[in-house]
Amino acid sequence: MKTILLALVMALSAFAPAMAADTNHTHDATWLKPTEAQYVCMMNNKVFDKPQIAIEIEGKTYYGCCPMCADKLKNDVSLRTAKDPVSGKQVDKASAVIGADTHGMTYYFESKENFDKFASGPMPEMKHENMDGMDMKGMKMDGMKHGQ
Repeated sequence: MKTILLALVMALSAFAPAMAADTNHTHDATWLKPTEAQYVCMMNNKVFDKPQIAIEIEGKTYYGCCPMCADKLKNDVSLRTAKDPVSGKQVDKASAVIGADTHGMTYYFESKENFDKFASGPMPEMKHENMDGMDMKGMKMDGMKHGQ
């Protein structure tokens, strides 16, 4: 009985620091990195390690990862803009200051000042309101595809 009690106390003492750990989502200043537009698929808002397909539309250059994304960007004006998380204004992705976080979320800003302000704060939690403008089609969520 003493052995079981001792084992239980040791197990609890091992997990206590983990359970008491700070759960806020602050990160150091490197959680958001500036990203060159050519590395972003502006259709699905993901950053890649190689340049994407350049898509010229009305004198502006957008980028997509595949011909399907290129077609969607050409044919759907709404996919070419995103909401600046600081000002709340719609910005053109072709001229936006772009940042990517450590989880692959891409953010578009109307200015470097807005990028710096956002980057100096805590990293946003993955909540629905932070994913405004993200295309979730085809992503599996709880065993189902989005939209089913």
